[in-house]
Amino acid sequence: MSGHNKWSKIKRQKAGTDAAKSKIFSKMARLISTASRQVKGDVNSPVLRTAIDKAKEYNMPSDNIERAVKKGSGSESEAMEAITYESYGPGGSALVIEALTTNRNKAAQEVKFILSKHGFALAAQGSATWAFKRDPRTHDLEPTTTVKISEEDSNALEKLIEELEDNDEVQEVYTNAE
Repeated sequence: MSGHNKWSKIKRQKAGTDAAKSKIFSKMARLISTASRQVKGDVNSPVLRTAIDKAKEYNMPSDNIERAVKKGSGSESEAMEAITYESYGPGGSALVIEALTTNRNKAAQEVKFILSKHGFALAAQGSATWAFKRDPRTHDLEPTTTVKISEEDSNALEKLIEELEDNDEVQEVYTNAE
């Protein structure tokens, strides 16, 4: 029987984990280069330090981190924009989607498409952020009010968030669902 040996099984598993790592590393590199651009390459700044610490949580190699810092502080770096989208998901849960992109229109269309595929739409600015506050240490959003949702809505929300996070432009998705 072909394909039933230990080597081919390990090869398939490694290919899967390598693809997932690559996706995370590219998101982290984009985040670091944008932070580096904001602070003009100052590694001691809290914004860049937070981005680097977040990348280290995912075990991103140091040379990749240094490359991303140099890319962001260099003059040839492309302009990345941080955009925040808001929506309401299953069970009335608020969603805040943070994206980092070079093309604002493309990112908006991709987020709209994913939301519409699941039966939701973008909300007006400020319509969902009222339910969150920004943590001053980590700069992450934390819900101030939570919404209890059913098991069925929870599964639908999980699928929606997973698909949003699979998008290259989307950095983080926050929800106030319990």
